[in-house]
Amino acid sequence: MTSREIREKFLKFFEDKGHKIVPSSSLVPKDDPSVLLTTAGMQQFKPYFTGDKDPMKDFGSRQTISIQKSFRTSDIDEVGDESHLTFFEMLGHFSFGSYFKKETIEWTFELLTKIFGINKERISASVFGGDQKIPKDQESYDAWLRFLPAEKIKQGDREEGNVWGPAGPEGPCGACNEVYVDGLEVATLVFMEYFYSKGDIFIPLKQKGVDVGWGFERFVKVIQSAPTVFETDLLEPIIQLIPHREIENEMRSVRIIADHARATTFLIADGVLPSNIGAGYILRRLLRRAIRYGRVLNLDKNFLIPLSQKVIEMYKEFYPELSKKRDDIFTIIQKEEEKFSKTLKQGLKEFEKMLAVKADRTISGNDAFYLYESYGFPMELTRELAKEKGFLIDESGWEIALKKHQEISRAGAEKKFGGHGLEKVPSSKFQVPSSDIEKITRLHTATHLLHQALHDVLGSEAEVKQMGSDITPERTRFDFTFGRKLTPEEIAKIENIINDKIKLNLPVTAQKMPKEIALKLEARAFFKEKYPDEVNVYSVGDPDLSKAYSKEFCDGPHVKNTGEIGRFKIIKEESSSSGIRRIRATVE
Repeated sequence: MTSREIREKFLKFFEDKGHKIVPSSSLVPKDDPSVLLTTAGMQQFKPYFTGDKDPMKDFGSRQTISIQKSFRTSDIDEVGDESHLTFFEMLGHFSFGSYFKKETIEWTFELLTKIFGINKERISASVFGGDQKIPKDQESYDAWLRFLPAEKIKQGDREEGNVWGPAGPEGPCGACNEVYVDGLEVATLVFMEYFYSKGDIFIPLKQKGVDVGWGFERFVKVIQSAPTVFETDLLEPIIQLIPHREIENEMRSVRIIADHARATTFLIADGVLPSNIGAGYILRRLLRRAIRYGRVLNLDKNFLIPLSQKVIEMYKEFYPELSKKRDDIFTIIQKEEEKFSKTLKQGLKEFEKMLAVKADRTISGNDAFYLYESYGFPMELTRELAKEKGFLIDESGWEIALKKHQEISRAGAEKKFGGHGLEKVPSSKFQVPSSDIEKITRLHTATHLLHQALHDVLGSEAEVKQMGSDITPERTRFDFTFGRKLTPEEIAKIENIINDKIKLNLPVTAQKMPKEIALKLEARAFFKEKYPDEVNVYSVGDPDLSKAYSKEFCDGPHVKNTGEIGRFKIIKEESSSSGIRRIRATVE
């Protein structure tokens, strides 16, 4: 049975049970700062489990099903063996106050035995045995007894994985069942009954929910009787394009390349660009790790492009965004490969020199940081190289070197208002002539409007993140993440949005509040800044932050109403660096 047929059978089975099919959300979570990348199918449904959103209003059903693109950053270093992956898909079905344990277990057994023809003798399960915080899951145990003998039902604890969640530091969670075929876990049945908050506190939810996740690659491995996930039709066609011999040290390199080629293709399609922070750093780390292992196998230059082409060909039917972003994907991969290939060879030579003089078999933090700063070696790559040679890295020394570098980089920025290049002194008076203060203030508020307008116009295509800005009496300069040149139509649309807000003479309001609340209300924060526990937020529009047009962490100064800004005009749009665009604008 092909993976395509498995997808179709799974979706049809639960659609026939009254579930609404919901498309996968992006790998970059929307409105969820608790996680860097999407790690589970339930993430896009968190507000429905907590009762903050109404599934009937949004889906017309209290039962949904999805196949979710997911990513696990914790497994990057483990990829190369026969089972670990970074990118994976999660088959999931969910209930928001509809069915619960009895139906979920019944359908799980039916799906395995009747739809996929698995002999019940191969199936086993585990349930939560209870502890001081959460009682034993007797209901699940009794439900499984209808299908399995008692010796096939294990009672586990939290450490064994029989309590799941939350997806982040806080959120819905509950006791869970794990389902096995031939001893391999294929599904996790989570029964959402609690909201977990810091301090190991479990608060009963008003509405019970069900979150069932099936690891797609692992399930396909079972159905196709493949020795490993890399020999299923989800990954083997990629591996066949990588020249190699069937020996273990080469197979490890091949598996790393295949996994990372698939993962980076999906990340770029969802708007992630290579950078030194956040999801962009994960992307860059994967690309550079794949490039390094490509050199181990003596692969040709730009070897990742054909692999990415294969990924798009294999997955485009279910994920059409891959075809839409094809050109961006290839351009970004090629640029990153060309850039790193130039320094990889010399960086490896420097690494070998370091080993030759290290009698204690430890690479200093300064040396590791030198490889990062001079040759673009992510810390994790240097650690992996060192491990292969039987060396260690002084990781505390690395942290000190990195912190020192960041402090030097921030030295000039610490005198800025709101990250926009407005100089201040301890008395909070500007170091500019008083005649220029009014112009700079108008430009400052205009820059906030520009930031939001960029999200409005470009945000559906890629993640737009502020990378820097600077304001003078003559103009504002704003740098942001985006992988291509803006079209004249997009520039005109951004200008029109800003000038429309100016014409509306919207109020500009400053409010002090706890940082956590500001983030929950989706106020934008400049990633390079460190903020105190209490922050100042400037909003444009409704003073209620949940309804405001623009809201940002900022210390001002700003105009009182947008009508004071004047006419906004973009005078130039250009590349600042790889994956970073720059806009220069003025007000009249």
